[in-house]
Amino acid sequence: MQKSLHIDPLKCTGCLQCEMACSYEHEGVFNPSKSRIKVFTFHEAGRFAPYTCTQCDEAWCLHACPVNAITLDAATGAKVVSDNQCVGCKVCTIACPFGTINYNHVTGKVIKCDLCGGDPKCASACPTDAITYIDADWTGLDRMRASAERSLSGAAAS
Repeated sequence: MQKSLHIDPLKCTGCLQCEMACSYEHEGVFNPSKSRIKVFTFHEAGRFAPYTCTQCDEAWCLHACPVNAITLDAATGAKVVSDNQCVGCKVCTIACPFGTINYNHVTGKVIKCDLCGGDPKCASACPTDAITYIDADWTGLDRMRASAERSLSGAAAS
């Protein structure tokens, strides 16, 4: 069963635990600037929205890479960058329509979410379940219905 990250920005408090866990897992330091997940802040609304690679089925980054440094991890469905093959040309960063692949100036390579090999640390670290790792088939209509049911039951309890 494939799983994927599910992000519910309404649950995000902006604590940045996801960014800290990611940077520590991949870089060995607690430094949000080295994280593969970012939390966008909507200052005027006082809201937050975590975002990272969505592991697109189409995977423009994978198809754009001229040296085939991005491959599919069949076990997790993640599109993974091979540091040994990446030449740092940044073509994948241009190809990604979501801006979730970044260039690491220290290594001269690109970095993106790799789902931590199937145990995403961002989801484990999130104290409010704004980031969860769920069955990839549970998307779309089923998720919308569940959300609507929660909203209705919350309104009925008021």
